[in-house]
Amino acid sequence: MAFWSGTSVFTSKVPRKILFMFTLSLSVTYLFYSLMSCYNSLQFPLQENYAYQGRLVTEETTFVTLREKLYSASQGFTEAEGPSAASSSGKEHAEAEQRTVEWIRTQASPTKSAAAYHTSALEKERQDFSTTDSELRVNCTMDYGEKKLPQAIIIGVKKGGTRALLEALRVHPDVRAVGNEPHFFDRNYEKGLDWYRDLMPSTLEGQITMEKTPSYFVTNHAPKRIHSMARDIKLIIVVRNPVTRAISDYTQTLSKKPEIPTFEVLAFKNRTLGLIDASWSALRIGIYALHLESWMQYFPLSQMHFVSGERLIVDPAGEMGKVQDFLGLKRIVTDKHFYFNKTKGFPCLKKPEDSSTPRCLGKSKGRTHPKIDPDVIRRLHKFYKPFNMMFYQMTGQNFEWELEEDSEPRSSQD
Repeated sequence: MAFWSGTSVFTSKVPRKILFMFTLSLSVTYLFYSLMSCYNSLQFPLQENYAYQGRLVTEETTFVTLREKLYSASQGFTEAEGPSAASSSGKEHAEAEQRTVEWIRTQASPTKSAAAYHTSALEKERQDFSTTDSELRVNCTMDYGEKKLPQAIIIGVKKGGTRALLEALRVHPDVRAVGNEPHFFDRNYEKGLDWYRDLMPSTLEGQITMEKTPSYFVTNHAPKRIHSMARDIKLIIVVRNPVTRAISDYTQTLSKKPEIPTFEVLAFKNRTLGLIDASWSALRIGIYALHLESWMQYFPLSQMHFVSGERLIVDPAGEMGKVQDFLGLKRIVTDKHFYFNKTKGFPCLKKPEDSSTPRCLGKSKGRTHPKIDPDVIRRLHKFYKPFNMMFYQMTGQNFEWELEEDSEPRSSQD
C-alpha cells in the first residue's frame, strides 16, 4: 500500500510540473513574437536614427583624427623615425573609418526606401572624401567642413616666387588653398562672392583658406574690392629685384611668343636718350612703391607681409617661418622640408612618403634667362633705385637690391 500511495503522489505532481512548464513556454513565446512585431513596425525609424548617429560618429572620428593625420603627413617624411609611424597611424585611422562606414552599411533597412536612404548617405560620404588637388598628396584634406572666403591672399607679385610660396604653404596641415589663380578681384568680380566662395576648398575649424593671384597687386580696383569683402584679411606680397623680375617676366612671354622683339627694344622708348618705357607691363610691375600706395589706402601695414623672393631661394625655411608667424600658424614647414635642386636653381620640397618623385615646381619654372646687355641692366637699376628707396621706407625693410647694381642679377633663371 505504501508503494502505490507513493506512486500516486508522484504521478499527480509530474503532470502539474509539465503543465506549468508548457504554459510558461507558451507565454514566453507569445511575448517574444509580440516584441518582434513591435520591432518590425519601428524598424525603419530606428535604423534611420542609427544611420544618423553613425554619420555623426564618422564625422566626429574624422574631425578628431584628421588633424593628427595631417600633422603626421606633413612631418612623416622629415623625421628619421616618422615615416613608419605616420604610415602605421594613417592605416589605423583609415581602417577605423572604414569599419565605421561598414557598420552604417550593416544597419541598412531591408525596405526599398531605407536602402535608397543609405545609398544616398554613403554616396554623399564618398563625395565628401574627394580632394581639390590630387597632386598635393600631403595636404589632401577630405572635404569635410565648409567653404569660406579666404582669410589670407597672396596678392603679388608676378614672377616674384608666389607659386613656390603657395606650394610650401600647402604642406602645412592648417592651410587649404586653391591651386589655380581665381582672378576674382581683377577679371571675374561680376560673378559674385558666392561664385568665389565655391572655388575655395572646404576647411575645418582652425584651418585657413587661401588663394593667390599675383595680378591683384597691380590692379587699381583690387584693394577696394578685397577690403569690401574682408577688411581684416591678411595680405602677402612676394617681391623680387625689379630688374630680375622684369627679365623673368620677359622670359616667360618669350617662351610663348618667340617672335616678340628683344628685351632691350621693349625696355626703351628711346635707347639713345636712355628713356625707359615704364608703360611696358614687365617694367611697370616692378615699381612696387607706386602700387603699394593704393593698398595702404585700405589696409594697414600690420595686415601685410612682404616676402623676399631672393631669400625665398637661399633660405626658404627662414622665409616660411616668418610667413607662418604672420598667419598665426605653428611652424610646421621647416628646413627639413626643402632641398636645393641644382638643375633648376631653386629649392624644392622633399618628396612625401607615398610619392615616387620630388615635389618640385613644373617645367615653366627654372627657365634660363636670355643674355641681356649689361648696359641695359645698369640703366634699369638706376631707373628703379628711387622707387626702391621709397618702397624700403614704406615697408620698413631693406631688400638690398642695390647691391646688384654693378653686376648681373643674382639669379639667371626664372
